[in-house]
Amino acid sequence: MTRRQFVRLGAGAVAAGAAVKSTLLTPGMAAQTLAGERKIRFVIVGTGIRGNDLLKAARQVPTGVCVGAADLYTTRLEAGKEAWGGEIPTTRDYRTLLDRKDVDAVLVATTDHHHRRVTLDAIAAGKDVYCEKPMSHNVADGLAMVEAVQTNKRIFQAGSQRVSSPVYTKAREIYAAGKLGEVHWIDAHVNRNSPGGAWIYPVPADASPETVDWDAFLLDAPKRPFDPVRFFRWRLFEDYSSGLAGDLFVHLLSGIQTITGLNTAPSRAYSSGGLYHFKDGRDFPDFLETVYDYPGMQVNIHCNQNNAEGDDRTTVYGSKGTLVVVGTGVTFTPENTRPRFETYGWGGMTASQKKQGLDEWNAVHTAAPEALELTESFTLPQGHTFNDTADHIANFFRAVVTREHVLEDEVFGNHAAIACHMANHSYFHHNVATWDEETRKIKG
Repeated sequence: MTRRQFVRLGAGAVAAGAAVKSTLLTPGMAAQTLAGERKIRFVIVGTGIRGNDLLKAARQVPTGVCVGAADLYTTRLEAGKEAWGGEIPTTRDYRTLLDRKDVDAVLVATTDHHHRRVTLDAIAAGKDVYCEKPMSHNVADGLAMVEAVQTNKRIFQAGSQRVSSPVYTKAREIYAAGKLGEVHWIDAHVNRNSPGGAWIYPVPADASPETVDWDAFLLDAPKRPFDPVRFFRWRLFEDYSSGLAGDLFVHLLSGIQTITGLNTAPSRAYSSGGLYHFKDGRDFPDFLETVYDYPGMQVNIHCNQNNAEGDDRTTVYGSKGTLVVVGTGVTFTPENTRPRFETYGWGGMTASQKKQGLDEWNAVHTAAPEALELTESFTLPQGHTFNDTADHIANFFRAVVTREHVLEDEVFGNHAAIACHMANHSYFHHNVATWDEETRKIKG
């Protein structure tokens, strides 16, 4: 994509940090508070693995005060208190927290299939919402969430935290400067090779119908007898989760949207992969690869739960250079695009023809060659204490005060989620998934 194309994409691909006014802070701002800045009183719904991560990160943000937590498993309520580091009111029914007039915002860290219900309830109660990725469990959920946020003029931020990482801030700057030239291909992957990386989470000994509100967990999912594996390893099952796409693709997609400024659903997606290693009754594949068509470019993404080589890496290929983003750093390497006489093409010519061609080429290229872009890199310092989740939460809290749009708002988050749903649709239907913008549905 050229710089001109980047600008002309307009509403279909909002230039990150440029066309939209954003509360994106300078990296590392989580621990800083402006003089007189008011505290944001928040509650959290879901104090499992990710919910406790959010609470620990929020402790680094002086502008936030947790005033309540909810979870369907009784023992997790104690885990939430430990994660926050202090006594807070807890409940198994999150709706009682929404009734409180002193609550400004809600952090949603539930299963995917609860995101819509909790978000809509929070918005109806007049709260702003930070919702973990993927934003939605299906397309219809995402569209309902977007409508509710915009109709009620609430602040919404999706929780894919690399959007607030200084590494992606630097990558976005390099891309927006046009140093890569035309970009038509991006390749990204996240690989893991451990039981935990494949969602085989521990099932506690005290899990029972008495300690877990099973009916509330099922919500609109098919009814079935109490099953602690489904409750604690919910990412394995399509009824509650979005699999590799919703857990890991979404981070890559959000990062790509941040770097490039693309803010649209892909037009097509084709997935392949399979359930090769884990024979534990899960619904989702343990290897998934998807090829996406975006305006002017192709995006290839894969995630492997059987080999960790390469870990987390996004590579942006341009006509003038290559941008590589890893967890703690970004590197831009220029292509040698200086004009040169292509000797190979003259291999079938006579010596006199070749000399004539060389003379003509030299006559045209008499000016000094354009200087190459310099290799550029940015790496977080060794032993850094930066926490992108903390800064992501800080961005959200700041927006609650200023009422400015966050970068990863409901539209941004929904577009990344739609791409995840298209990947799963293609995989399970063994077909190319297409996005119909007119009907706002996945076809294929």
